[in-house]
Amino acid sequence: MTDRSRPDLDDTTVEGLGKLSEALETIEQARGQLYGFHQHSGKADRLVQEAVELLRDAGHTQLADDLDRDLVGRNVIADRWTFQVVEDYDENYWSVFRAFDERARAELSSGDRHVLEARMKQRGRTPGHPAHEAGPALDG
Repeated sequence: MTDRSRPDLDDTTVEGLGKLSEALETIEQARGQLYGFHQHSGKADRLVQEAVELLRDAGHTQLADDLDRDLVGRNVIADRWTFQVVEDYDENYWSVFRAFDERARAELSSGDRHVLEARMKQRGRTPGHPAHEAGPALDG
């Protein structure tokens, strides 16, 4: 098929697939932010460790000891390390979400992605304009 806008599909199906795709893109952003949370938390812990050593070297032993005991290595969520939060998100939500997106595309659009976007792009094209090509044909 060469028309990525899939004129064979009804508008409501395409809109539904488009909303699901948009939701997946939002989940991908959330996942990235969760990885950022994990990395930032780890970096902050390393910086606190450096602060502890500097404060200890400056003679602020009690504060350094308290920071070292009560903050360095502390779980940011009770009974969880940040990498465990990321892993649980991936295993229990992100992977399930992606599987449903793949299933919906397989069942409804022969696996084609971004049909709604292709339709929007198609409506905005100027036929014959060299910078408004429809893009590469779909394999198949």
